[in-house]
Amino acid sequence: MATPSSSLLSLVLLLLFSFILATSAAASENFILCLTSNSLNSTIISVIYTPNNSSYKSVLEFPIQNLRFMSPDTPKPLAIITPLHESHIQVAINCARNHSIQIRIRSGGHDYEGLSYVAHAPFFILDLNNLRSISVDEENSTAWVQSGATLGELYYRIAEKSNTLAFPAGTCPTVGVGGLFSGGGYGMLHRKYGLAADNVIDAHIIDANGRILDRESMGEDLFWAIRGGGGGSFGVIIAWKIKLVPVPSTVTVFSVRRTLEQNATMIFHRWQYIANKIDNDLYIGVNLRRVNSNTEEEKLTIEASFNSMFLGGVDELLPLMQNNFPELGLVKEDCTEMSWIESVVHFSGYPTGTSVDILLDRTPPYKNNFKSKSDYVKEPIPEIGLEGLWRKLYEEEAAWAMLLLTPYGGKMDEIPESETPFPHRAGIIYQIQHGVGWIEKGAEASIRPIDWIRRLYSYMAPYVSKSPRESYLNYKDLDLGTNNDNSETSYEQASIWGVKYFKNNFERLVHVKTMVDPSNFFKDEQSIPPISFLLQKGGEYGSLATKECHITDQIMDMF
Repeated sequence: MATPSSSLLSLVLLLLFSFILATSAAASENFILCLTSNSLNSTIISVIYTPNNSSYKSVLEFPIQNLRFMSPDTPKPLAIITPLHESHIQVAINCARNHSIQIRIRSGGHDYEGLSYVAHAPFFILDLNNLRSISVDEENSTAWVQSGATLGELYYRIAEKSNTLAFPAGTCPTVGVGGLFSGGGYGMLHRKYGLAADNVIDAHIIDANGRILDRESMGEDLFWAIRGGGGGSFGVIIAWKIKLVPVPSTVTVFSVRRTLEQNATMIFHRWQYIANKIDNDLYIGVNLRRVNSNTEEEKLTIEASFNSMFLGGVDELLPLMQNNFPELGLVKEDCTEMSWIESVVHFSGYPTGTSVDILLDRTPPYKNNFKSKSDYVKEPIPEIGLEGLWRKLYEEEAAWAMLLLTPYGGKMDEIPESETPFPHRAGIIYQIQHGVGWIEKGAEASIRPIDWIRRLYSYMAPYVSKSPRESYLNYKDLDLGTNNDNSETSYEQASIWGVKYFKNNFERLVHVKTMVDPSNFFKDEQSIPPISFLLQKGGEYGSLATKECHITDQIMDMF
């Protein structure tokens, strides 16, 4: 029998829950009303999707790659806005600020932790899908590309104009350029030309006040910050001007697989010594996973797949490989000559002979549940360390696990750590993306694979970068640390994850954030915090104020 006190508690909780629901509904209604009543262009009504709209679910879910964030209990947005032009974004920002609604900015939907389309407070998604125009200037080797375009669309439009121009970015064609550029963006050409962010020469951003700024009007500090510091912390980047790079009319690709029975351990160990030192025209990445052995039915083995693109013909490539990496045993039959744009299709995983028109298809080629982490290797992992890694890959939870290894060196060694917020430069042999997937649905099914990848991450600690243990921003990992949901986040707390992504550049990013968004309108679990939230009178921030005594007068004048 319920006691009077328990009945009273139940009533209080029911009233509180009802109040929260009513408040949320009112916030949503007022936000939508603000959007429609403040727009100078009535077309905004046609690009607002609320849960009552029949297209809401498809618009929300179509770009999402990670099925972990499509469960029924995943927080859903009050609305999705797919702007047709800048004025829609300006109105959305103004209304969201006035009604305390958080913003999530989605370019391609590939955020590894769902931060571009999930929040734990009332929020809306600004989906840039409709803003994807691309203008290529072949004569000056430049292009303007809007943030809603995918890499596939960008590559296709470049190749339409020239078969000897390209852009150094990623290999997944459905990734949105907005997120990739703002976090760095590496690919098959970064050893030759640097990252995507290294080749951005102008941008247009809408700030928290709704102003549209270009490089000149935003200033060099903000322009620095958005090229590797994560644009979502500073505003809505709507377009990028990029520098295109020359490629030969013919490139050569190969994918050579070796198992443990084919000396994969020795070959991979040797790869570590040449991957970042070989000719800058040659990229050789490695994928590691467990597979069924060909030599014995139902026996498992480890496979190392060496995937390469060379900027030149096969007759140039073969002697280069023989002189630098003969252990792989590359022969002419392993190689295929093709154009650069055909190599994009090849490394996107499409079958041989697939038309380059596939690059215009924005449909994600696959969707699954996954969790990823990243590392940077500065010293070759010894064979005993590799043997331990193989044992991890034999564990039951690793059935859908893979390690993707990306070589550095070349141009990456030449660019200073502070040139952009992306600091992972000289001294890096290769980058690791640890990934594990699973098929089963629900939170319960994710426990074991996520626990496995955390154990793998712990195992790898002795073999990767230290102080800090570096991570790649575009492979978001909330295990590294997060900001507080509904309260201010201290500089020290944010530094826990911030220095892993940005090293010493994190401090400058905080300063820039303070200048351009002191009220912290653009925020998420791993957004850059402003100092104005941190420098409080006395208490725990007194020492921080002393430590930050060299902050520029311009920033200090804001307090």
